[in-house]
Amino acid sequence: MARRGFFAELNHQAKLAQRDADRRKRAAAREHEQTMRQVVKALASEEKAIAAAQKAAETLQKQLERAKESERKRLEKEAERERKELEKQAKAAHLATMEATVQEKNAGLAETFDAIDSLLVATLDVDDYVDLDSLRATPDHPPFDRPDLETPTLAARNLPLPNEPKFVDPEPVKGFLGRKKKAARALEQATAAHEEKLREWNDRVDQIRQQDQRAADGHAAAEAKRTAALAKARDQYAKECSQRDFEAAEHNASIDQLHTNLGYGDTEAVQEYVSIVLSNSAYPDEFQVEHQPNFEPTTAELQLRVLVPPPDTVPGIKAYKYTKASDEITSTALTQEARKDRYSEAVNQVSLRTLHEIFEADRRGLIKSISLEVGTETLDPATGLNTYVPFVATAADRDTFITFDLSAVVPSATLAHLGASVSKNPLGRVPATIGGVRRS
Repeated sequence: MARRGFFAELNHQAKLAQRDADRRKRAAAREHEQTMRQVVKALASEEKAIAAAQKAAETLQKQLERAKESERKRLEKEAERERKELEKQAKAAHLATMEATVQEKNAGLAETFDAIDSLLVATLDVDDYVDLDSLRATPDHPPFDRPDLETPTLAARNLPLPNEPKFVDPEPVKGFLGRKKKAARALEQATAAHEEKLREWNDRVDQIRQQDQRAADGHAAAEAKRTAALAKARDQYAKECSQRDFEAAEHNASIDQLHTNLGYGDTEAVQEYVSIVLSNSAYPDEFQVEHQPNFEPTTAELQLRVLVPPPDTVPGIKAYKYTKASDEITSTALTQEARKDRYSEAVNQVSLRTLHEIFEADRRGLIKSISLEVGTETLDPATGLNTYVPFVATAADRDTFITFDLSAVVPSATLAHLGASVSKNPLGRVPATIGGVRRS
């Protein structure tokens, strides 16, 4: 193999170096290109992953929104069901309340009508005699109401006194030099200290005794105040008891006097006894009556006026009912004829009831006959003034009336039998014709 020249070898080496450099450059370029492809590929994968994650997130969000919407709709439906159920229950409760109110009103109405319709029957099983001794008063003394004043206040205990200080001997003097003087000085100091403690002790004892004295003085003042208040309260209680005793004795004396006067057939006593009897007669609240007795001793006749409530005080309602459509409680009115019959019958029953109660209660037989009027007070439409309108006027003697069996009578027939004058229409405030009948 031929040898190259110097410059040829340099050129050859340069070519080789250029070739190697180009090879390395191409290798680096290939490596860079491969790396870039890998980067691009990685980036593409990452973008796909991000896109997939975003898509998954969007899908999840949509699922969540659908779930929320479904839950919201479910809750709304449930709330609507509950609302409808509550409305249903409220309507049912309201309906039950209204129906119960109607029943209560109708029951009250029936009770009222029953009481008015049975005015005579209500007294037949009652003994109308009044034992005057049952009206005697017994003083009702309440217990003494200040027991707090009866308990003495507790005295304060004396404060404990401190122990008297004792003399403490000084410590023995040591050494021999000036021993007597030192011992004397120590004794003097110990004595002075003891005397100071005694003064302090005496001052403290004086303070404690002063406190004890103030407490004792305060206790004495409190006890004096308590005993004075107790004496005053007992005196007031005694006066009140005495007043009650006096009032009871005075009341019982009047009962004794009424007993005595009734024995003599005294006019005022008979009228008082009749008033007591009639005041015992319990009428229903819807039909209260008043009585005005006047006894005539020469004929032994009781003239009596009975005031009944005016017709418009008696309920004019037949029944109550509830209407769902209007949600109202309405009433049905009694017919005019039914109101007239009820009121007329009530007036007739009051007439017989009054005669019965007086004759039954008069066991002494002081009242031989009764002249009775039953009516009401009302405004006169002609004058606008309050006026008395009689509805029944009758007279009955004792011996005849007590033979009647009132449990089996028709009141209007009984009054007709007695020759009573009776209003044809008390509901319309038409007065009875009372001519020919004894009246007050």
